Amino acid sequence: MKYCFGVDVGGTSIKMGLFREDGDLLEKWEIVTRQENHSDEILPDIAESVSAKIKEYRLTREMVTGIGIGVPAPVTEDGIVNGCANLGWEYKEVKREMESLTGLLVRVGNDANVAALGEMWKGAGAGQRNLVMVTLGTGVGGGLVVGGKAIAGAHGAGGEIGHMCVNYKEKEVCGCGNSGCLEQYASATGIVRIAKKRLEGNSENTVLTSENLTAKQVFDAVKAGDQIACEIAEEFGNYMGHALANIAAIVDPAVIVFGGGVSRAGEILLDYVRKPYQERAFFADRAVKFVLAELGNDAGIYGAAKLILE
Repeated sequence: MKYCFGVDVGGTSIKMGLFREDGDLLEKWEIVTRQENHSDEILPDIAESVSAKIKEYRLTREMVTGIGIGVPAPVTEDGIVNGCANLGWEYKEVKREMESLTGLLVRVGNDANVAALGEMWKGAGAGQRNLVMVTLGTGVGGGLVVGGKAIAGAHGAGGEIGHMCVNYKEKEVCGCGNSGCLEQYASATGIVRIAKKRLEGNSENTVLTSENLTAKQVFDAVKAGDQIACEIAEEFGNYMGHALANIAAIVDPAVIVFGGGVSRAGEILLDYVRKPYQERAFFADRAVKFVLAELGNDAGIYGAAKLILE
């Protein structure tokens, strides 16, 4: 029996899993992400934790296929990170350094792409080989899987759907430095931004107030039938649905998976995206399925393990 490790590096913690090659998760655990000294301790800490598990399970190095790692940054096919704001890395040869530290084969991918692989392998997209994953959190992340493989691109930025332009008239600047990005309208902060603009000078009845407003409150109000909240959700859905129609015309997915904190609103969120998607989708892409992610916070470690098993 062969084994592998899946690692999901986050800004606060590093999630890790030991898998059999058939995808059975034997154990999962977390270690702290130490960000002092430009996060130089992250890779040695991962290597130490992997080594400890190999000893604990009495595995030989020959029994371990390798380590898959997802990181919150663009990653080249060579496993090189050219800047990661969340970790303070400016240039990091993750693959080379980890292989040197562990003596094991290492493959590295962007965390959103890796999560998409996880959902394709053991989650909501199981059985499919062409998938788009949308992660709706503080930002908008994306993962594109075509033919069973995540699309990294020439610069490691494949799947950065949050930064496709969806409003050419937008004046406010996105965190990436451009304007009119999908992330400005479809992320948790983007939904709040839409809501606050809608509430300015509003005289209609609504349970929503601008103070301490969250995306969850918006969708809770939608579920309660609040008309203003429904209008906000409709605007969000238009941006998201039309963007996904454009993406589908390029990658032709069988399924689009929605994950991240905002997706916890459930099926009602998908309903607001489906209609505008259908309005703009190329006829061959109208049969795509919209589903909610199933692996939750474990998608990253499953996808990282799949990365090493490809």
